[in-house]
Amino acid sequence: MASGDLFDSQGNSLALPKVNLLTMFRLGLFQMGLSMMSILTLGVLNRVMIQEIAIPATLVSVVLAIPLFVSPSRVWFGQMSDAKPMWGYHRTVYVWVGGAIFTVASFLAVQVMWQLNTVVSSAGLWTWTTPIIGWTMLLALVFAIYGLGICASGTAFAALLVDISQEDNRSKVVGVVWSMLMVGIIAGAIISSSLLKQLTPEAGIGTLQASVNKLFTVVPAIVLGLSIIATFGVEKKYSQYSTRSTLVNREDSITLGKAWQILTASPQTGLFFTFLVVLTLSLFMQDPVLEPYAGQVFRMPLAESTKLNVFYGTGILIAYGITGFLIVPRLGKRSTARLGCFLVAMCAVLLGISGFSGNPAFLKLVLVLFGLASGVVTTAAVSLMLDLTAAEAAGTFIGAWGLAQAMARGLAVVAGGALLDLGRNLLPNLVLAYGLVFALEAVGMLLAIWFLNRVNVREFQTNAKKAIASVLESELDG
Repeated sequence: MASGDLFDSQGNSLALPKVNLLTMFRLGLFQMGLSMMSILTLGVLNRVMIQEIAIPATLVSVVLAIPLFVSPSRVWFGQMSDAKPMWGYHRTVYVWVGGAIFTVASFLAVQVMWQLNTVVSSAGLWTWTTPIIGWTMLLALVFAIYGLGICASGTAFAALLVDISQEDNRSKVVGVVWSMLMVGIIAGAIISSSLLKQLTPEAGIGTLQASVNKLFTVVPAIVLGLSIIATFGVEKKYSQYSTRSTLVNREDSITLGKAWQILTASPQTGLFFTFLVVLTLSLFMQDPVLEPYAGQVFRMPLAESTKLNVFYGTGILIAYGITGFLIVPRLGKRSTARLGCFLVAMCAVLLGISGFSGNPAFLKLVLVLFGLASGVVTTAAVSLMLDLTAAEAAGTFIGAWGLAQAMARGLAVVAGGALLDLGRNLLPNLVLAYGLVFALEAVGMLLAIWFLNRVNVREFQTNAKKAIASVLESELDG
């Protein structure tokens, strides 16, 4: 490297250092916190609302899905973090403010839930009286605010990863940071179990309320602390946003409309968006049917079927590190994503075949393999996703990619259950009914490969640069 390369375009500061391994793990604390929150909402609250409070399951599902319904806000939050720095930071403060919003909202949701339980108990049964409708609407509103906090914080965080990484180390950053998701799931499960261990089937609503309130005070506080520790000082030390973006000092030219022009300038954007939707839909279609599959086909008790996530998670955790540090550097991001899609398709077929054996050990082995394959494709796809951004509108692009994933994740839950019901009605036995879900999951993965083969990173970057130049020219002409 020539000595002049050590300085930025103004020649007054040293070039920024590359992110080291310790900082990668520190950044992973944010993802760890997000997965801990998912344990609280999808694990604890889901069970309490349906079983202990007896809120209709359909209503619970809709309310818990509201954070996904507000995912279009990710594009707006991403554009805001590009164009409107808060207290001098494009990403960090958005992460912190979003974190404060979703952690406080989670506690408020629990308090609204108890009020809803009180009015239902007074009525004696679930009927759509005015008080019940009112508290239900308030609960939905709080979950919408919770989702907006997640969108703001998560989008800014992913954009920060773009800002601080380069093409040659991006897969390593993704591998380490995303591996902490699984650590968070384990930590969240342990903390939740510890704080709720005194509950017994005979415990009254008062004891339940005290325990859950404590859980939703302690864990959100930990998560907010992790968000701050994860990102403190990182943007200032490592971010290359100001040197990469030609529009960083032209705040007026990064309106949402113009960011959208850049976003839609290349057909590659639509192709990759579709790839993410098909990939995510196919990857998570088995989520709502896996535990019932274990219980109905393999005759596994509830406690044992719940532990299946350990086998799946172990495979993912191993794959994240191996893929980011070994496979992607050798094969490249797109080839690794293609390999991961094919492996997931094969594992989905094996999941269906395992039902004919009725052997729980075979099912657990397949889930480890499924986790490995999922980890490979996730690491490669997220690394490719971070490449498919324009520096001037990185947050907007990340918001769009996050929107694709959130939409598809919600559709996957609905599709998995709907396909199972369809299989039960059309096919002669349960193994084939569940097999229909896994078979279509495999087909979806092969379709994702078809879209991936048409994604061209260089074409995308060329089109994005032309669109940015057009934005600048329009400002000059104006």
